[in-house]
Amino acid sequence: MKKLILAVALTFSSALLIAQTPVTINQKSSTKHGPEKGSLIIVGGGGSTPEIWSKFLELAGGKAKANIVVITAATGDSAAFNTSSLKKIKKELGIENVTVLHTNSLAEANSEKFIAPLKKATGVWFDGGRQWRIADSYLNTLTHQAFFDVLNRGGVIIGSSAGASIQGSFLWRGDTKGPQILVGDHTQGLGFLKNSAIDQHLLKRNRQFDLVDFIKKSPELIGIGLDEATSVVVQRDTLEVLGKSYAVIYDYQTISGKGENHVKQDKEDYTASSGPFIFLSQGQKYDLRNRKVLETPRKKQEPVAGVSNNK
Repeated sequence: MKKLILAVALTFSSALLIAQTPVTINQKSSTKHGPEKGSLIIVGGGGSTPEIWSKFLELAGGKAKANIVVITAATGDSAAFNTSSLKKIKKELGIENVTVLHTNSLAEANSEKFIAPLKKATGVWFDGGRQWRIADSYLNTLTHQAFFDVLNRGGVIIGSSAGASIQGSFLWRGDTKGPQILVGDHTQGLGFLKNSAIDQHLLKRNRQFDLVDFIKKSPELIGIGLDEATSVVVQRDTLEVLGKSYAVIYDYQTISGKGENHVKQDKEDYTASSGPFIFLSQGQKYDLRNRKVLETPRKKQEPVAGVSNNK
């Protein structure tokens, strides 16, 4: 009997060990920062605009095809009983095909049963809260790989606030003691945007200078800061701003005053900056691979009443 109990215990222990063994995430890509396939929408918190919701629905396949999974780990365990995220997303997108996934267990996140909804998903939404909770729940698990699989099928991943920062490879403000600690006890993000660190609530909370010294010491990384109700849409290595306020780009060359984006004294250039970062507003684009602002076509100027445009 003792031998049988020991055998069962060893079998259970082995199964638990396998369930908790870190998974090697397959994210091989020809891109430098963004996903090779699919899209990212990274939102600075404070709510999303109708344009951001519309873009999410479009990239998720439209009302007829969208199948959305909501990840609520950042909110904490209360999210397991709170249906507010589910109701809000259904309302904003006008669809019913929305599923909530919640766990704080790496073992559960490493199970085939748990990831089943993600195998059919066209879009994933990461709620706000504390980004380290997402890392603790999903980092290097089958679920983590399933997120990448959604992108590889051409789907979209969107996240706001903590759900924005977790998309970077370096987890900014990831300390369990509080978001005021910039580099904390959690420093690995889910890495959908490679070689990056992402900040949020930027201007609303006066955080615009926080990434400067970090990127100066980590020139291989690109820093992205987002104000509230503002997002960047990333496809491959191109980023486009969508929302009410500004996105801010932190690049080592710009910070050091040596890059293409730095203002030359004899040239006025609206794609450049004389400071340590670059502000971008809605519709502006940025080349992440080559670290430069892309000129966008200017809107045709409407004629002013009483003034002739004829020369």
